Formats: sequence, structure tokens, C-alpha cells
Amino acid sequence: MGSMNNYPLVCAALECETMEEMASSMVKAKAEGANIVELCIHALSFIHISQLHSLINFRTLPAIVSLRDQSPSSMINKTKSKATLLEVLRVAMELEVEFIELDYELASDICIFQYKIQNPKSKFIVSRYINGGKAPSAETLGDLIADMQFTGADVIKLKIDVNYITDLVPIFRMLTHCQVPLIAIAVGSRGLICQLLGPKFGGFLVYGSLEGKPIAGLPTLVSLKNVYKLEHLNADTKVFGLVSNPVGHSKGPILHNPTFRHAGYNGIYVPMLVDDVKEFFKTYTSTDFAGFSVGIPHKEAAINCCDEVHPLAKSIGAVNTIIRRPIDGKLIGYNTDCEACITAIEDAMRGRKYVNGKDPESSPLAEKIFVLVGAGGAGRALAYGAKSRGARVVIFNRNFERAKALAHAVSGEALPYEDLDRFSPQNNMILANASSVGMEPKSNETPIAKGALKAYEVVFDAVYTPRNTRLLQEAAESGAIVVSGVEMFIRQALGQFRLFTDGLAPEAFMRKLILEQF
Repeated sequence: MGSMNNYPLVCAALECETMEEMASSMVKAKAEGANIVELCIHALSFIHISQLHSLINFRTLPAIVSLRDQSPSSMINKTKSKATLLEVLRVAMELEVEFIELDYELASDICIFQYKIQNPKSKFIVSRYINGGKAPSAETLGDLIADMQFTGADVIKLKIDVNYITDLVPIFRMLTHCQVPLIAIAVGSRGLICQLLGPKFGGFLVYGSLEGKPIAGLPTLVSLKNVYKLEHLNADTKVFGLVSNPVGHSKGPILHNPTFRHAGYNGIYVPMLVDDVKEFFKTYTSTDFAGFSVGIPHKEAAINCCDEVHPLAKSIGAVNTIIRRPIDGKLIGYNTDCEACITAIEDAMRGRKYVNGKDPESSPLAEKIFVLVGAGGAGRALAYGAKSRGARVVIFNRNFERAKALAHAVSGEALPYEDLDRFSPQNNMILANASSVGMEPKSNETPIAKGALKAYEVVFDAVYTPRNTRLLQEAAESGAIVVSGVEMFIRQALGQFRLFTDGLAPEAFMRKLILEQF
């Protein structure tokens, strides 16, 4: 990994149409955590050579002057003379810019070695964009890098379109084994971990995006600075992550990464946007990938990817945590959702002195009607947990067959989803939403009409983004005890972290961190 003052190189690519915008973006990039910027000269609509002098002299960070030949409207394209390109190159070297980037075609047209003799202070990055079709294999990438190295490049840069997260494995392999400094960018939302794990696998630098200018596949500079802190990564860092789809809502990284550092554990936690969970675990077999949280919609399917499954998770039929056992690499599945959500509900009820003369050791859920919305992985955890406490479980799900199958498994009852608003056999029931209804960005939605909430004493919502969902707001207004998904998140995360680190879990630190962030 490249470095400035022993820190990883974190770069912001400034693709701006005007000099003024590029200058202000440079200031913003530095404030957000970049320690090097890419000045995309090719993106400028117009620039006089005197302006180029000013731009480069203005720089407050080390810079890459990028002369990629890509845009029909750019000042450097096939309609411009080669003399223009060479003049920009001459000025950049005269002003001793740290790096100059040329695309492979341009680099092949000039003799980089001659320029390096004239001014050895500027280093050359030769780049290539691989787009469309099947992602290249490690062997193909190796051949491409060898060809690019012949141009005289000091650093190789590959920008690769990826369709699936499994396309990244050959890229990680090349980052680790490449004999020349290598920058790799995986384009698209499934390529995010290419940047986050770059320092671990030996990447020369990583890219981040400016706040307000999101780029698919790139983390924000602010998240790199405040959440991931890549300066702590090395080849021995263990990788953990959330296997889910969607994954953008997850608060896992802002919890687990600071906690790893607080506990002195060499780990990183990243979001992993996974389409095919079976193919994912078949592909990511390295012991570097030590553990996983499992989210929507993979909790049930992931159980079949495990070599061994904890008895509770097996009975539930869903896992939310998978650990790669160090001694043999086998995947072990667990479920920390069940106890997390059930104890959160129980403690909220006990806090209201709800037991009313019952044995304080018994569950306040005993003999209650437990109305469950959703029959996926989280729903299964809630259903089994409620049954274990002696509740009568009634399940509503848009897919009625799934509701019936889960109800049969817990000796409960399944009813059509359309009947939820009318279901009111008695008062003081418990409602638990285990569906994704109400999750950001559709936070205006709710699984049940407000008027129906008067029949419920307790309302729990597994959705935690937003923290105070519409369901919880309306339940509170109806007089119910409300239990946020944040509390379940805290408790299941504690269970996961203990599994990740073989026992370490600073509970007070984690709870404080979560409550501050939500």
C-alpha cells in the first residue's frame, strides 16, 4: 500500500468542468480525509496552459494529474493534437507533480522512459478500463498488467466493471501477488469492498467519494476517515461483513469497526452486497474472511452453506451469524436473533411491571397471543422464541404458504395478511413486525393500520432504520409499550461480536456507540 507519512493513500478523483470547481473540490477532499487528489484534466471543458500552472501550484495535497483520453467533450481527445497532450505533460512534470496518469493507449504512443529521465520526480500511472462482459480471471489480469508494465509505468491502475461480488476474488489475488504497485477499482455497488480491503491485500491506494457526490462502488471519504480507518489494516487483518441484499441500510460497520479497535482486535467489518449466497460462500473460501453477519434475504438459504449448525439455529431454520473455524476452515452457523428480540420484548414488559403477580422467573410472554408479521429469517427467530416462552403464535405473511409452514413448525396459526387489521380476538396482545415494511427509504409505510393497534399492549419492530418507525410512533400514540429494533440490534450484535472474537464483547462501549449513532 502506498503511503504519505505512514498513512494509506486515500484519493479523491476530482472530475469537474471548471477550474474553480476543481479548486474548491480539492479543499473539500482534504477536509473529508483525502491525502491525495486526482486532478482529472480530461474532464475540464476548457483550460488554458496558464490556468494549468495555477491549478497545479494551488494544490494543497499531493496530486495525480490525469490525462485519460475518454470524453468527446474533453480538451484531450482524438480531435485535439498530440502537441496539446505533450504540453500538458510537460507542465505537469516541470511543476513536479507527484503522479501523472495516462491511459494505456496514450502511454503506448509516447516513450515514458524519456520523460522519466528528464524528470525522475514525477511517477507515471498507466490505467486501463475493462468494461462489459464476463469479469476477467486472475490470469487475464496478469497478462494485462504485464503488457501495461512494458510502457514504463511506475504504477498500474485497473478499473473493472463487476456484476457480482464474487468477481472481486481475482482482483484481490492480483493485489496480493502483483510485482508492480497496483490500483484496482471495481465499478458498481457490488465492488465496494475492493476499496475497503485494498490496504489488506496490498493495493497502492484507495479511492473515496466526496459527500453529496456518491459513486457506486466507492466508500465516502468521510466513512474511510471515521469508520474504517484503513491505517489500522495489514495483511493479518481478519475480514468480517454483512452478507445481505440490500446492504446500504446496515449500521454494522459503524458498530463493529470502532469496537474491534476498542478491544484491540485486528479486524474490519464491511458491507457485502450478495446476490447468490451459495455462490458467495463457494467462492470466498480464504481464512482471511473469518466471519459473517447474514441479513435479508439470505438467513434461511445460508443455513445450507454451513458445515455445522448450532442446535438453536437448526431448529429455527435460519442463521444470522457464520464463523469460519480457524482450525479447519469449516463454516459454523449460529442464530443470535432469537434471544436478542425475545429478551428485548421481555425486559420492556418487565420494566412496566407487566408480570402482575406472576412468578418473576417466568416469561411475561407466557399465554399471550403473539402476532407476528413476516415469515423470513427474523420472523422464524421470533416465532421460535415466542413459542419457547409459552406464547400462542399467530403469523401473517404476504406469502401465505410460508406463513402456514412456519405456523406448523411452532404449533401456531397462520392467517391471510389481508386479515391483519381486523384480527382482534382479545386485548393486550403482542405485535412483532419482522418484515421489511417501514425500512428506509420507504419509512412512511407500516404493516398495520393505526386503528388496529389499540388491541396491542406491546409492539416490537425489527426494523431499525429509522430508529423510530412509523409503526412504533403510531403504537406509542395508541398507548402501547414500544420496543425498537435498535435494542434487538444491540443484543444480537453483542452475541455476534463474542462469536467473531471468541469471547470479547465490551457491552457498555457497544451500547453507547449504537445509541449515539441511531
